[in-house]
Amino acid sequence: MLATQVRQKDGVFYFVAYPAEDLLRKVRFMSRFYGEGEQIVPAEVEEADEIAHFIAKIERSDKAFQRQLSRAKVRAIVNFYETAVSQPPIPGTVLLFTSERLRFEPVGSFEHTGHLEEPSGPYLIIDGQHRLAALHFYYRDRPDEARTIHVPCVIFDGRSEDFATEMFVIINSTPTRINKSHLVDLYERVSWAAPDKKFAARVVERLYSEPDSPLRYRINRLGGRSKQEKWILQAELFNELHRWISRDWRKLEKEGTGVKEVTRFYGIVRDFFKAAERVWGEAWGQANYMITKPVTLKAMVRVCADLAAQDRGAAADRPMRWEHRLAPWKDLMRQFRVDGFYERFPAKGQVERVARIHRELAKAAGLEPSRIGGNEGKEKE
Repeated sequence: MLATQVRQKDGVFYFVAYPAEDLLRKVRFMSRFYGEGEQIVPAEVEEADEIAHFIAKIERSDKAFQRQLSRAKVRAIVNFYETAVSQPPIPGTVLLFTSERLRFEPVGSFEHTGHLEEPSGPYLIIDGQHRLAALHFYYRDRPDEARTIHVPCVIFDGRSEDFATEMFVIINSTPTRINKSHLVDLYERVSWAAPDKKFAARVVERLYSEPDSPLRYRINRLGGRSKQEKWILQAELFNELHRWISRDWRKLEKEGTGVKEVTRFYGIVRDFFKAAERVWGEAWGQANYMITKPVTLKAMVRVCADLAAQDRGAAADRPMRWEHRLAPWKDLMRQFRVDGFYERFPAKGQVERVARIHRELAKAAGLEPSRIGGNEGKEKE
C-alpha cells in the first residue's frame, strides 16, 4: 500500500489512506478488563441490539487497556456516515499500532513516499475505535457506499505494546476523556510518568491484590463501573498515598524505589489497616458506620503517615504495637455512626471534613497531625 513516511525527532511513523474494506480486516478492538478477582461482565442486551452484542464481545478481550465502547456514540457515528454527503465521513486520522517492523520501499526519487507492507497480524487501535466500530456496521449495511471510503490512518510500527499504551495515555489523559482510576493503572507503563507516581501506583496495586491486604478487592479500580461493593475509588486512595510519598520522596529515593522498597512501604500501610480493622472491630466494613467510607479511609491514610514518621519500632511486632496505639479509637466509634455523622463532623466539603477527621483520629492516638502536601484547606476535591 502507498504510504508517506513521517520523521519527528527519533520517531518514525506512516500516513496511509486505508480502504475501509481492507482496514476492517486488519484491526482488532480492545476494551477494559480486569483479571484479579473480578471480571467486567457485559450487561444483558436485547437480541436485536447488534451494536451492543458487538461491543460486549470486544469487552471480553483480556490484557486490554482501552475504554469501554459507548453504544450511543457508535450509533451517532453510524448515523453520520449514513447522512454525510458533501462532508467527509472520517476527516480525522485513526491511530494504529503494530509491534511488527514493517518494510518501507521508497518510490522513484521520492525519499518519503513509497510502498509499506501490511503486518501479518491485526493492528491495535490506539485512537479511533468508536469510528471504526461504526464503520463496521456501516459497511455491513451499505457495503457499496462503505467501499468508497478511504480512512486516513497513522501507523506506528516496530515498538512494544507499552509504546502503544503510552500513546493512548498522551492522547486521552484529560479529565473528560480518561478516568483517573484508569490512568493510575497506566502509570507503570508510561516512560514519562514521575517516579513518585509510579511508586504510589505500585503500592495501590498491592493494596488491591495482595491476599494479606485489609483493602483487597475493596478498591474501585473501574471509576464507578464496578457493580460490587467497594469502599474507595482507586484514584482517591492513590491521591492520599502520593501526597505522603511525594512529601518523603527525597528520603525514599535515597533508600531505593525498587520492588523491595515498594514491598516495605506496602507493609507499613497494610499493618496500619490491620491494626485499625482490629480496633474498629464490628464497625469495620459495616454499612451503618462511616469507618470504611472514603472520607474516613483517606483520613486514616494521613494518620498512617503520621504514625510511620514517629514510630521507630521493629516491623515484626508493628501490627500489635500499632493496635495498642490506635486503641483509643474504640471510644470514638459512636461518632462514626452514619446517623448524625455530618453534624458531628461539620465541614464545607469533603476536603475540609477529611482534614477534620484526620486531626480527631491523630489526637486520639496521641499523634501530632502532619500537613501532608501543604495547606489542606486549599487542596482540590
